[in-house]
Amino acid sequence: MTHLKEGDKAPDINAQDQNGNTIKLSDFSGKKVILYFYPKDDTPGCTAEACNFRDNYSLLQEKGFAILGVSADDEKKHLKFSTKYELPFPLIADTEKKVIMDYGVWGLKKFMGREYDGIHRETFVISEEGKIEKIYLKVKTKAATEQILEDFG
Repeated sequence: MTHLKEGDKAPDINAQDQNGNTIKLSDFSGKKVILYFYPKDDTPGCTAEACNFRDNYSLLQEKGFAILGVSADDEKKHLKFSTKYELPFPLIADTEKKVIMDYGVWGLKKFMGREYDGIHRETFVISEEGKIEKIYLKVKTKAATEQILEDFG
């Protein structure tokens, strides 16, 4: 598992989104990127987080941010989730977990006394030059945008 730090060069991304488009981090050069990792489409916390970014999408764009969501769900699940909640940003279908592993967000989780491996909900803000500016380990799903704007307002 990779242990990235603020100031590190962000690992490149070359993956498919919910529409089958190839998404590369280099496509967003000159923009700040909010790269958020979430466990699963259409679950309460993941939906709250995605809808918070959706509801603040125009504001974030005005401030120079692009948004990319990542989970291990496939393109079909991402498309259904994106359509259902009218998400205006790409969701990367990382079924091979390459991006997830590159960013070190896969690991042991605990839920209701059970331990298992899964995706940790983490958000990375990547600079216009491709460096990690901020890592959020404790994401507030219903206030994800506000959490970021406190630092980047």
